Amino acid sequence: MKDNLTKTKWFIFGAYIILVLAVLMISFVFLFILNKKDADGNNSLKNVFVSFFEAAENRTFDYRQSIQIIHKNKLPNPDVVVLEIDDDTVEALLDKYGEWPAPRSIYVDLVNYIEKDKPQAIIFDLMFFKTPQTSKSYDKNFIETLTKYDNIYVGINFDNRNEDVRKPIDLPEKMAVNINNTSNVKIKSFPNCRPILQELMDSKNIQVVSTSVDRDIDGVLRKIMPVVQYKGKYYPFLGFKPGSDFITDNKQKQFFIDNNRNMHVGTTKIPLTKDGEAILNWYASFDANNSIPFYKILNEANDTSGIKSYNFKDKVVFIGTTAEALYDIKSVPIQKQYPGVYVQATTYNNILDNNFIYKTGIVTDIFILVLVIAVVGGIVMFSTSTLFATLSTILFGIAYLFISYYTMEIYNLWIPVVLPVIAVITAFILSLLAKYLMKSRDFEYQYKLATIDGLTELYNHRYFQETLKQQLDIAKRYNQSVSLIICDIDFFKKFNDTYGHQTGDAVLRQVAQTLKKTSRTTDFVCRYGGEEMSIILPNTGSEEAMRLAERICKSVADKPFHITPVDTAPITISLGVSTYPENAQNPQDLIEWADKGLYYAKEHGRNQVGRY
Repeated sequence: MKDNLTKTKWFIFGAYIILVLAVLMISFVFLFILNKKDADGNNSLKNVFVSFFEAAENRTFDYRQSIQIIHKNKLPNPDVVVLEIDDDTVEALLDKYGEWPAPRSIYVDLVNYIEKDKPQAIIFDLMFFKTPQTSKSYDKNFIETLTKYDNIYVGINFDNRNEDVRKPIDLPEKMAVNINNTSNVKIKSFPNCRPILQELMDSKNIQVVSTSVDRDIDGVLRKIMPVVQYKGKYYPFLGFKPGSDFITDNKQKQFFIDNNRNMHVGTTKIPLTKDGEAILNWYASFDANNSIPFYKILNEANDTSGIKSYNFKDKVVFIGTTAEALYDIKSVPIQKQYPGVYVQATTYNNILDNNFIYKTGIVTDIFILVLVIAVVGGIVMFSTSTLFATLSTILFGIAYLFISYYTMEIYNLWIPVVLPVIAVITAFILSLLAKYLMKSRDFEYQYKLATIDGLTELYNHRYFQETLKQQLDIAKRYNQSVSLIICDIDFFKKFNDTYGHQTGDAVLRQVAQTLKKTSRTTDFVCRYGGEEMSIILPNTGSEEAMRLAERICKSVADKPFHITPVDTAPITISLGVSTYPENAQNPQDLIEWADKGLYYAKEHGRNQVGRY
């Protein structure tokens, strides 16, 4: 019994390991599918799953970011200010000038007014295009004003427009930066761009940078591209470049991407995805401390009283549209309607705080899946109660969700949620199934121990007594016959004395197997005791029982029984037969009557069927 218990424990452990490996293999194959691309760089298989799994995982990121803002009250840097061209500003400018866009002279007044306070930078999230109604004289003052300062940044947009619509132009060399990329990061390339005023692009003082963004499949903007490619050269992002200039204290023109996909900006490392994107860590919405309506500063700039409500000394001033009518509205993790200029300011904040999000890679994801599956499998497999296992698994799942949140809040680490949760559910179900199958196997094993004779593998004496009574009750209920055969090996004591008990046991097993093969599938072949065996014959009359007993007797007599691998010995049996209702009305009498038939056969020469 101890050996059997040890085998059962090893079986449980083996099943547990197989379960972990099976779920892990499924998860690995799934992750492989999600990351596999064909020769054209596309992933048709990924597209099948991405609508759910990638979008669902992104949604968990959004929830974590939203909760983090509430829990941590994460606010933008107070030195970052956004001048909003909001609905009130647009209305005020339309009332004054009667058109939108308003004359660029308003930016001249604004820039001169802000520059008096010596700000860190003025960053325009606006496109200053050359339009048919503008002329050099119209823009002259505007261009002269912007180009005389060395802390002005303006944006240019790269896009995928066809050359038939807009012919790509060559950009000035001074706009590009150098990238030393030793990793597998593939920086996104754009085939076209919409040029702004040439004088701004040519100016040595003005930094012209990219405003291009790329949303996820669900339309939400979670990442920015620190640099993009255009005509084989690299151009930095509007919110990224001034931040990198600030923390390196110079106009950095070269960036290094290491083998771990980290972009080095001075002593700061910005983690990138394989597509060259940086995942933003979002802040609470810009409030009155960080955002000012554009028209208020413009009014102060045109006011001759000299009264100032705002001081921009050492501030980083972003200027951009927040009015919904001007269409620069994004959907981001923390807010469905988020102005593009806020995205630029958030990027700058991430650089100042060294606060970008790290997302785990496939190796780490697989390790997490292994750990999750192992824990859940262990909980279920080694729990004595299904209720305890269920509650423990639920608590573990909740604990994992808390861990995923706090790793992002404390360490800026995005660990997966969707696949591990699915792995928890799958491992729980499969573990329960495996445990149920093992319990069934154990029940069958225990049942076999209780009903099967260990030596002959026939039903034991207890099973014989219960079955005989049961079959007799059935026969009485349905007015049927039931017969019993009891047999004994002839001269078995002498055989044991001659060849030994181990050989006797081997012969006993062979006789038992002969009885099972010769009997019908509906019969119950049992070990009665010692060398005696019995066969219960349901719904069988006396004549048919006699014929079956004769056949069994002959089969044993004709069979050579091995006493060694090469030597055989003849074995015969004597049998007694009884039948209900002819011979007896209860199990005891039926056994007694068959036993008398057995003695009759022995007294009359053995190797025959006796009937009393």
